[in-house]
Amino acid sequence: MTRGTFRLNHCEFGAAKKGVNAKQGAIIAMSTQAEFAVILKMNPLFADLGSEELQRIAGLCHTQQLNAGEMLFQKGDEGGALFGVRRGQIRIETGASDGSRLTLNFLGPGDLFGEVAVLDGQSRTADATAGEPTELFVLRREDFLGHLEREPTVAVKLIALLCQRIRWMSERMEESVLQPLPVRLARRLCALAADFGAEVHISQEQLGVFVGAARESVNRQLQSWRKDGILDLHRGRIMLKNMGRLTAVARNQER
Repeated sequence: MTRGTFRLNHCEFGAAKKGVNAKQGAIIAMSTQAEFAVILKMNPLFADLGSEELQRIAGLCHTQQLNAGEMLFQKGDEGGALFGVRRGQIRIETGASDGSRLTLNFLGPGDLFGEVAVLDGQSRTADATAGEPTELFVLRREDFLGHLEREPTVAVKLIALLCQRIRWMSERMEESVLQPLPVRLARRLCALAADFGAEVHISQEQLGVFVGAARESVNRQLQSWRKDGILDLHRGRIMLKNMGRLTAVARNQER
């Protein structure tokens, strides 16, 4: 997954739906190959490649459609491809021994994922499910590895990306132990807003799994923020109204 590391400046620009729209607007009315080349170019892993190489890689891809709730792959499945989100949303999850689910990330248009299993040829490390009707770009493992052999600078960037993910997971573990629920919840909402805009489509149960808290605890905090004018609550979605206040909570400056 090429996005997911929480940065507080996500909060400062978290309501900037236009940032997401700008990305989506840049790929409107293009051929499928050209569209995927644009998405690749927007990704740090491929940003320094020339247009010819990007077009060549994009030409190796095909598309795949998923219905809302349809699983793309499960933990343990063979990792035979790298994926990019063309439109829609992918939820990355894993299961705990007690049967509960932990949501690791939400991915939207322009995001790439699935690179770990593609690199080592081992099984998938998490589940991937469509949160809404979704269309993906698919790049087969053999084609991706062939590209890495031709472009060693991309392999170096991939190493940096994987290191970033290790740091992110360490921060998540530390956060779950040391940070109070309001801070964890505010940070997660800010990160989601940065990727998907001020209207976050997520249930309170899913949000609770995301931050490691019971739905009832999440609901109490959200209701408190609703009374303070920070957000509005709707069925299956949260409208963020005051990103400044939410940023302050995420910075642990207020509750």
